[in-house]
Amino acid sequence: MTFTALHRAVGAAPGPLTDQLLDDAVAAGVMETDDLDWKRELPPMKGLPLTDFPKDVAAMANSGGGLIVYGVEEVQKAASGRVDVSDVDEKYERSLLSATITAISPPVFGVKVHRLSTGGKRAAVIEVPASVDGPHLIYKDQFFGAPVRNGADTVWMKERQIEAMYRARFEERRHAAEALDALFSDASAGRDNGKRAWLIAVAHPRVPNGRERLSRDRARLAFSEAAELTPSYARVDGNRPLENVDRLNPCPGLRRWVARNTAISTNAAWREAWASIHWDGSVTLAVAVGAHRSGRDTYLEGWEVDCRGIERAVADFMALVRATAEATGNEDYDVRIGISWTGISPLMILANDSGYASDRTSIPLHRYTPVESTVNAAEANPEFHRHVHDLALDCVNQGGVSDVCLIRLPAPQNEA
Repeated sequence: MTFTALHRAVGAAPGPLTDQLLDDAVAAGVMETDDLDWKRELPPMKGLPLTDFPKDVAAMANSGGGLIVYGVEEVQKAASGRVDVSDVDEKYERSLLSATITAISPPVFGVKVHRLSTGGKRAAVIEVPASVDGPHLIYKDQFFGAPVRNGADTVWMKERQIEAMYRARFEERRHAAEALDALFSDASAGRDNGKRAWLIAVAHPRVPNGRERLSRDRARLAFSEAAELTPSYARVDGNRPLENVDRLNPCPGLRRWVARNTAISTNAAWREAWASIHWDGSVTLAVAVGAHRSGRDTYLEGWEVDCRGIERAVADFMALVRATAEATGNEDYDVRIGISWTGISPLMILANDSGYASDRTSIPLHRYTPVESTVNAAEANPEFHRHVHDLALDCVNQGGVSDVCLIRLPAPQNEA
């Protein structure tokens, strides 16, 4: 759920940005702050990158994120009334979002435009997310500067402030890598990866939104929603990881909820899987992908991995990331997917070109390099679906498999 400077200013609970919320803020004469900026008029669409809009967005991003509200008059930095702004159509919205990418370096991703209207008075709210890529710079000719919010004002950073922000960026990257390392190591621990290969997938929000402890009910809902979402990405069957964990009764772990393995019978042990949702929005999935059943009474070797098992795991994992992001209010995630195998024989990823393992080909892997990416788990479905496809493709390509067979690219929007 969304919680912004407007929610905080009027004491509202997390929820959507609404006209009522803006009206309450104006009626209360809410003051501008580091994360709230009142604007009377929208910038013109023509020459938008040359207006103050990129500077205002960069300043918000450099200050931890916030709202720029167009359509509000202010007196001495306090909201005094609403005025009507021109209609924000899709073309204008695209221009605004384009400016946040092309006119700011590095780009500010994840900016949202909210259109509000009441009593004939339209407003536009630009929601700028917190960023770990600061300082965001504005260039003009051969000069550049880093804007930042100072209370109700936008000012330019001094050299030492820029230096400190670069240092913070590099530290954040180091911490992000350490967070993925810790999650990956934790999810890998205790697996019998000397006997069969395991797929380990972990995701950590770039800016964790850990305001509150995640309830069992919310975790249960996220697990269930993920299981329902996966078929929109891939052709799947009952061998999926999320069909082999206890989604409806997650048990508590250390600041997380764990969906325990349910494939415990002798003839189902090859489908073992474990999943977890952490309170900060992190997600882990551990799936046995080696030694899968290849026939009625036959099994692959521990080092042989059917590419379809990888695709099912990736699809379920990414569905769980998306459902967890919605439940915890996170957006950008760092993702790592690897295969853990410590046996003597090289790992083999088997292409799905025959019903028999002996007819399949692969590149022997003495080391599987984890696939890493950064994804926006709150972006539109087609874009997120493409991430699912590309991650799965990277995972199987590494073993010599040229294409995925269960996960297909989303149809172009004009054909959907």
